[in-house]
Amino acid sequence: MTNYSTGEHVDSSINVHIVPRLGARKLNSVTPMVVERFLDEMESDGGGRGNQVNIFRVLKTILRDAYAKGAMADDPVKGVQEPEYVRGAVAIPSLAYVKKALAVADEDLALEIVLMAGCGLRNGEARAVNVRNVVAQDVYRVREQIHSNTHKPAKLKHRKAGEFREVPLPRSVREAIERYAEKHGTTKDGYLLRGPSGWYTEPMERRRVKRLLAKLPPEQGVGMYGFRHYFASNALGNGIPITDVAEWMGHKSIEETYRTYRHLMPGSITKAARILDAGLWEAA
Repeated sequence: MTNYSTGEHVDSSINVHIVPRLGARKLNSVTPMVVERFLDEMESDGGGRGNQVNIFRVLKTILRDAYAKGAMADDPVKGVQEPEYVRGAVAIPSLAYVKKALAVADEDLALEIVLMAGCGLRNGEARAVNVRNVVAQDVYRVREQIHSNTHKPAKLKHRKAGEFREVPLPRSVREAIERYAEKHGTTKDGYLLRGPSGWYTEPMERRRVKRLLAKLPPEQGVGMYGFRHYFASNALGNGIPITDVAEWMGHKSIEETYRTYRHLMPGSITKAARILDAGLWEAA
């Protein structure tokens, strides 16, 4: 079975995606064609390809286990290809695009964008913005995210429950948090972004992003996650070490940061080669 750090993803895959679509079927009626249709529906929903891969692996494990135990006459996933996850080149919005987005976005989405572009937060982490996380004038403590499937607070990606990371808090971002809190108030626990069920969720974000993008000039490939990429571009372009950027963005390893943002430092190796060469000749 695929090794997951916790059962959280498995539970959400089953309860949010698999049961609603396949729960009414008898096991022996699930064929490769049914599984293919399941994958097509996930693709139509517009979920991330990486998430689709993980959900399919959970379903495949369940079905293969049932087949191995004799509950199904034929292999239900025979010939079914796993969704392919390919990391494309990141699309980074221009500063003009970020400013325009903030000018036309509604207040909730604008606050989320500010946290992503200014602090490097992931979408779910920005949706969990909390005034109690402002632990110093220039430090924001990222403690949790609003999970995309359960729509409730959850541990951070690549972190154990209770673990956190601290990121630089630009003055403009802190002031945006303060203005929002003063105007709209907070929950008793300090959260800012709310919805009818209590949390500002990914489906709410998607609807608002769709309206936002319709108001913005097109920039090739730029979506909501581009605002987090903007943070990396701004940091690396201003000489902040990639080791710090990796830590602040919550990457599992610096290799992930380097693979994703290597192209933002096109002159670094060339510049180093010139400096080292000069030093060698001077020494000679």
